[in-house]
Amino acid sequence: MKDKIKKIPLKIPYLSMPDTPIISTTQDFLPIADIVDNIVLFKDGGAAIVLESTSLNFSLLSEKEQQAVIFAYAALLNSLSFSIQIVVRSQIKNISKYAEYLELAEQKIKNQKLLFLMNRYKSFVNEIIKKRNVLGKSFYIVVPFSPLEMGITKSASAILKKGGTLPFPKSYVLKKAKISLYPKRDHLIRQARRLGLTLRQLTTGQLINLYYNIFNSKPPVIKREEEKQNV
Repeated sequence: MKDKIKKIPLKIPYLSMPDTPIISTTQDFLPIADIVDNIVLFKDGGAAIVLESTSLNFSLLSEKEQQAVIFAYAALLNSLSFSIQIVVRSQIKNISKYAEYLELAEQKIKNQKLLFLMNRYKSFVNEIIKKRNVLGKSFYIVVPFSPLEMGITKSASAILKKGGTLPFPKSYVLKKAKISLYPKRDHLIRQARRLGLTLRQLTTGQLINLYYNIFNSKPPVIKREEEKQNV
């Protein structure tokens, strides 16, 4: 006799759908807890201040001036007894308003030689716009305040990153951060002056605007194939 094979119906489990929609905001994934008194407070119990720096055209300096800048920069690094982070941010600039300004300035020029130079300069600017994106660079120095300075262990810091609450009140963390960060800020400002640079601390509003633009940046502009071939 042939063995009878029982047919077992294949049951495919349905995907379990949640009764309520999952709602989450971008802030849940950011390490920032709050920005108070020009200081960034992090969820792990740390903090930081951000200093914006002016720029220096190194290539236009003489050889002696370049050596002086190099020695001053080396002295700045050797004077540090704490960690810093140097951030260079590039952004695509819209210079359409600058082009309109050149048009208005050209209409006011009566000297023919100056008018000729202005026309050449306008052509130069227009060629740059057609061939490549115009980038503007911003320079920042971030001075961090580690949660370890408050007695928070490394394991506790990892737990806080997962969504735990701070073991200390926010006002206490802010107070300890100011005591630690302000002397470091003043030291960097003094050392930067030897380089011919000016550092200024970003305010609360400027920090909010900076982080918003970082996490909500516009997609890069892609040049057409014809424009790439002409570069």
